[in-house]
Amino acid sequence: MTDVVAITEKVNQSSQWVDSLRSEMAKVIIGQKYLIDRLLVGLLANGHLLLEGVPGLAKTLSVHTLSKVIKADFKRIQFTPDLLPTDIVGTLIFNPQKGEFYTKQGPIFSNIVLADEINRAPAKVQSALLECMQERQVTIGETTYQLPTPFLVLATENPVDQEGTYRLPEAQMDRFMLKMKIGYPDKDEERKILESMSQTSVRHQVNSLVSTSEILEARNALDQIYIDDSVKDYIISLIFATREPKTYKLDLESLISFGASPRATIALSLASKASAFLQGRGYVTPQDVKTMAPDVLRHRIILSYEAEAEGLTTDNLINTVLNTIPVP
Repeated sequence: MTDVVAITEKVNQSSQWVDSLRSEMAKVIIGQKYLIDRLLVGLLANGHLLLEGVPGLAKTLSVHTLSKVIKADFKRIQFTPDLLPTDIVGTLIFNPQKGEFYTKQGPIFSNIVLADEINRAPAKVQSALLECMQERQVTIGETTYQLPTPFLVLATENPVDQEGTYRLPEAQMDRFMLKMKIGYPDKDEERKILESMSQTSVRHQVNSLVSTSEILEARNALDQIYIDDSVKDYIISLIFATREPKTYKLDLESLISFGASPRATIALSLASKASAFLQGRGYVTPQDVKTMAPDVLRHRIILSYEAEAEGLTTDNLINTVLNTIPVP
């Protein structure tokens, strides 16, 4: 029998740094609680994150601040139309004096990689990230190199209707655990931003609080978080409802070209565990699943032309699924 009390105690011991990390990030990031919590979910659940929003919403600043609070290596890659795959993963360079090639590793060899404005680079560059994000390794020439642990890609993108952007390939989208849609701050938050940032020189000073060993210890505790069979069935029902809507009495078959992949099932399970971890619980509730489902599924459901013609979004369909599938 699973000892939920013991798991909860271990979660509480392993999560003591969470509140201090939130407070430290709040010195720089005003509001955006949703964004900060999802960054923590990705960090804990070992999942890559995609942040979408118009320019100026502190997406890049949030990722940069997280990297400062964590004692880990950080690299930033600015994606542009002329970027090459070798600019990301590295390449072989010939040394004429020694008459041999040596490997120059790219910026992907880091704990946290900020892929800034990722959808401003063409598909051949996006494909360079596929092996890195899934296998956490890089092949240069005939040699395969393991990436450091932890390894996290935090990518920002502008909405696809903005000038100079490319739609990310479905294969790469599926490798992001979460896709977050970042919105504008409210009036009170905007006022605080005005008062703290409207200076000619603003310095963002934060302290490094969390080591990589503490993150790995937290992940070990997260792996032990209990998921009841009824909650597992709920997760699977949500995923299958995007593939076989008619089975679940949902009139969505003409609106969905492709449903969520098995990778979505794994991601939703891990993200739900991370949600429970952040709340100091040793078990997952259906509400954890419902909270994380939109971010896990919105980039994995491919809409049909009919749905796009009707102006529907994946969020509309996800809400329909969540409101229809019975909660255990």
